[in-house]
Amino acid sequence: MAMISELQAPPRDRLSRARTLHWALVGLLAVCSLASLQVGATDITLTTLLGKLATGETLGRMERVVLLDIRLPRLALGALVGAALAVSGAAMQGLFRNPLADPGIVGVGAGAGLGAILAIVLGALLPAWAVGTVGNQLVPVAAFLGGWGSTILLYRVSTRGGRTSVATMLLAGIALGALAGALSGILVYIADDTQLRDLTFWGLGSLAGASWAKVLAAGPLIALSLGAALMLGRGLNGLALGEATAAHIGIDVQRMKNIAILAVAGATGAAVAVSGGIGFIGIVVPHLLRLASGPDHRALLLNSALLGASLLILADVIARVVIAPAELPIGIVTAVLGAPVFLWILLRRRGLVDT
Repeated sequence: MAMISELQAPPRDRLSRARTLHWALVGLLAVCSLASLQVGATDITLTTLLGKLATGETLGRMERVVLLDIRLPRLALGALVGAALAVSGAAMQGLFRNPLADPGIVGVGAGAGLGAILAIVLGALLPAWAVGTVGNQLVPVAAFLGGWGSTILLYRVSTRGGRTSVATMLLAGIALGALAGALSGILVYIADDTQLRDLTFWGLGSLAGASWAKVLAAGPLIALSLGAALMLGRGLNGLALGEATAAHIGIDVQRMKNIAILAVAGATGAAVAVSGGIGFIGIVVPHLLRLASGPDHRALLLNSALLGASLLILADVIARVVIAPAELPIGIVTAVLGAPVFLWILLRRRGLVDT
């Protein structure tokens, strides 16, 4: 038992490194947040606004709208989505004990994509009262319901006798993703040009439609899911030793699986619903942090939230600046930044992977 406790406890230098990294990530998040409020399609800057406030000048209506109704909710939504994707990726990699796992492994991405495509292509066929009820939130609502529906289906398939098989969930997730992809392909085939354009932009992801309504809709669920995921650190550390060993040291493995799956489904489903498809955050962020401070999930999960939020905010700033006054879909930016980093990680750890 004492030896197992030692395995769970990180060395003092690694723990100190994780704490130092934590405060460095807090500073990085602050810098990225200030940059997000500073730049945009207009020439209104945060520096100008703060200067006016310092001298007692009254802010103009346009300045208040740009700062409070456009940039600030976009910043909040970017931080929530980035944290949700990164923490979900870290939790899935710990649960599956697989460095290639990401939030999509529980079917959220495939189901959310199918739900969004259904809403875009077949939304016009809905009765007027249904469209009036959800308004312009039809696609986010459909994406969220699709993500949760696919997760529940996957959970039912992989659970037998009150025990969830991680291997079965992985294989069933592949099958479910293929099925959702086939159904999505049929819908794309019958879509018109306008719908195809909407599908393309949703699939690439964007924070351009950020609003306080979206923040208030997705924020509570993401925050609740992240709170649940952050409490899984000790359990995921124990699970790294094997399910039998984790159960022997007092970890309720099945309960931990349930919490992890529901937390990832809630966080990722809400994130994808309000931002569309954004890749690489969930798989790259945990890898970078493991290289920097080790595999202890008690630090890894919290630091993943900070780094994920920072990177998505930074990607959004780049998306707004690189072809201003237009902006790139944020999914393109995360892919361009994330793919080389991921390849570098693989090359760096190629010896470990090959063995």
